[in-house]
Amino acid sequence: MLDNPLVGLTAIIVLGVGAQWLAWRLKLPAIIALLVVGVLAGPVSGFLRPDKLFGEVLFPIISLAVALILFEGGLSLRLRDLKEIGAVMRNLMTLGVLLTWVLSALAAHYLAGLQWGLSALLGALLVVTGPTVIIPLLKHVRPRGAAGLIAKWEGIVNDPIGAILAVLVFEALLVGGEGGILAHGLRGLLEAAVAGLLCGLAGALVVYMVLKRRWAPDYLQNPVALMAVLAAFAASNVMSHESGLLAVTVMGIALANQKRVAVQHIVEFKENLRVLLISSLFILLAARLQVADLEQLDLGSLLFVGALIVFVRPVSVWFSTIGMGLTWRERAFLAWMAPRGIVAAAVSAVFAIDLVAAGYADAARLAPLTFLVIVATVAVYGLTAAPLARALGLAQSSPQGVVVLGASDLGRAVGVALRELGFAVLMVDANYKNISVARMAGLPTYYGSAVSEHILDEIDLDGIGRLLALTTNDEANSLAALRFSEVFDNGEIYQLPPNNMEEGLEEGKVFTPQHLRGRFLFAADANASALARRLGGGAQIKTTSLTETFSHADFIESYGEGALPLFGVDAEGGLHVFTTDGEVLLQAGMTVVALVGGEGAE
Repeated sequence: MLDNPLVGLTAIIVLGVGAQWLAWRLKLPAIIALLVVGVLAGPVSGFLRPDKLFGEVLFPIISLAVALILFEGGLSLRLRDLKEIGAVMRNLMTLGVLLTWVLSALAAHYLAGLQWGLSALLGALLVVTGPTVIIPLLKHVRPRGAAGLIAKWEGIVNDPIGAILAVLVFEALLVGGEGGILAHGLRGLLEAAVAGLLCGLAGALVVYMVLKRRWAPDYLQNPVALMAVLAAFAASNVMSHESGLLAVTVMGIALANQKRVAVQHIVEFKENLRVLLISSLFILLAARLQVADLEQLDLGSLLFVGALIVFVRPVSVWFSTIGMGLTWRERAFLAWMAPRGIVAAAVSAVFAIDLVAAGYADAARLAPLTFLVIVATVAVYGLTAAPLARALGLAQSSPQGVVVLGASDLGRAVGVALRELGFAVLMVDANYKNISVARMAGLPTYYGSAVSEHILDEIDLDGIGRLLALTTNDEANSLAALRFSEVFDNGEIYQLPPNNMEEGLEEGKVFTPQHLRGRFLFAADANASALARRLGGGAQIKTTSLTETFSHADFIESYGEGALPLFGVDAEGGLHVFTTDGEVLLQAGMTVVALVGGEGAE
């Protein structure tokens, strides 16, 4: 076992990030890999014991990390979304929460055998799903339409609601016994709401004023935002226990929906921080489990977990979405999306200690039962959500389509070639003439700026997973790459190389930093001007299939050394975009899209 806190903390980060990478390589939900690695590091090997490593500061560390994750989640919520899903969210946050609480409490009492007070507390705890599990799953599944939006809003908003509800039940058990829950709850709920709203709005105002008045230099803006989040969380918790989760959520939503200062750099910083925090939290969660905890679980515990998955969640969603305009497919997906996360685990562990001391002997079962629910729901939903979404027609496993920025001659030729190969294509251009010609060619279009505020909400990205920025304006291409990094992986964002790239390389010039642009397409000399000259000189984009009898060498012999491979489609239908930073591998079985002939072809 590790006894050195420094080494232990390092091990948690290494194991967490390593598990994330392993999940990416194996194409698994990251949460599954994190839980497996955490269990191996904790109860199986005894290598990692978080409680002994960090002692009393463990739960404050977890609480602060959850606060940052919830704040980042709040930054991703747009109030305009409520025009589409507001009624559904209202029902899920009221009727849905009530049904989940009551039905979970009944299941805990009759199936798991808990006494009524503890059943009510466990039911309140399990109202929480939370962004620590929902956001990674949604990123893995990528559901389209209202279902994904609702799942994201619910996972972020019901975290503070469930935590506050659990605190009220907990305090009622300690203060008034099992019969004092209702009387004690109303005052506590009002206090938590007031504290959370005041501290959250105050924190948002501080960050807003720092950004607007330029009271801090650029390099201090993210640290100031981080400071304000933690201060708002702590202040709200001092005013009303666990209301800090509401405060940071309100703070994130308020900053995301104001229009006067840019917060994108804060969003990007928090997104990177979120990955590290989620990785570490789930390693901690799994490693805290002890073999003795499993001995308290029985058949009734398993039946309880099964009831949550196959009965409680479907009933809650079904009644909450009656008459809300959702399709049965969207309702079915939402009914199968309720993984529990780190908030439930942390709160249950803290409550169990105090309740055992207060004479509730069964309270020792709260933590292992909650952990069983977390492991089971994460495993079940993590492994089945993506296949279910695809079976329901709500998602694709690996979207291969493209957004083509620039509907000029080059953009249209690329769009037509890829569309004829069966890939989804969307042409984006602020030049209406280009858009009109693209529409005449049968290409789907969006007329407007690629960096406009609402473009990501207005365009349909069904089946699309990458950006090709093909305009003649290098700066516009780079800005579009930054804009679309919100929805596409950085490795799937491409732009034409700058017009002076070859000269710049010879003179040792530094171009736009890689994190501020897309990957350079095709070849160093394949800039917009050069490609336009070739197209104007009669070059064409042709599609050719390579076989054992028609190899890469035959391809070069047929079209000349000047043939420029643009894309390759493998035997499984995957689209490969050729770039300056990768080797062009043309193999038998691949379909090659190339620019051939024209001026500069030799």
